[in-house]
Amino acid sequence: MSISRREALVRLGATGLTLGGAALGARVLWDKGGFGVAEKKGDRQVRDFTLKQASTSPGFAISRDAAGAAALTRAAVDAVGGMKRFISRGDVVVVKPNIGWDRTPLHAANTNPDVVAEVVMMAYEAGAKHVVVTDASCNDPNRCFQRSGIWRAAYAKGAEVVVPSEHRFRGMRLRGEVLDEWPVYTPLIHADKLINVPVAKHHNLAKYTGAMKNWYGSLGGRRNRLHQSIDLSVADLATFMRPTLTVLDATRILVRNGPQGGNIDDTKVLNQVVASIDQVAVDAYGCTLVGQKPENIPYLKMGVDRGLGTIDWRGLVG
Repeated sequence: MSISRREALVRLGATGLTLGGAALGARVLWDKGGFGVAEKKGDRQVRDFTLKQASTSPGFAISRDAAGAAALTRAAVDAVGGMKRFISRGDVVVVKPNIGWDRTPLHAANTNPDVVAEVVMMAYEAGAKHVVVTDASCNDPNRCFQRSGIWRAAYAKGAEVVVPSEHRFRGMRLRGEVLDEWPVYTPLIHADKLINVPVAKHHNLAKYTGAMKNWYGSLGGRRNRLHQSIDLSVADLATFMRPTLTVLDATRILVRNGPQGGNIDDTKVLNQVVASIDQVAVDAYGCTLVGQKPENIPYLKMGVDRGLGTIDWRGLVG
């Protein structure tokens, strides 16, 4: 199934009035979020979509040899047991790429649309009843979803593509170290299975962004305030959002001037896709692609200390 660019614009335009003030509305309503929130009480909140059954399949795989982003994606997921290991018949599956920026695929600021589309297709092949593709963008959502190529690619494979709007955020108490009360993007938590599909890239504050930091796209409000304590906030988010599967796009990565980029000269073609059940391990490998070491990324150590995963990705290869 495919659609024209004109049809895509018409369909997205129908929601344009609502979307136009979504980010501003969330900022106004949730300015209290994060720092300075009153005393935290109770246990940390968790949305755990991880597999509960044991498996003899590897927990980590890197695909380098296939031709094209779609083939690389399928090869990586097949190497960790195939999508049927993760998706059951009748599941509602939410796929969370990085669609944060008003950039084209050549800028490597968003997830490669062909990687996203292949994940959608594999989820349906595994028996999913419904697949949703969504993210809470940093730039204007209409432009991000269109220019990234993700709206068209995912829709063509049968996904429901949900563009963020104000009514889709709900205040929740995450009870993290930094993230206490914050508006959470509800389409990401209303699922049977959650697949994280980030892109590996440089980040000017966190040094690297991939799987764990991709959960910034699960929040509304003034997310820039979280940069005051970026590593703790990333660890809090990864504690809260625990995906069924992580598929890291490293087909073309941003090696400088991340996370937004804008200059094709700042990108590098690697033609790799990583699949894993461990988001910490994904980032321990992914950060090396932008010239970092896992021990130099504080939020990775925090993730290990919280029991979220391991930086020893080689031990998961099997």
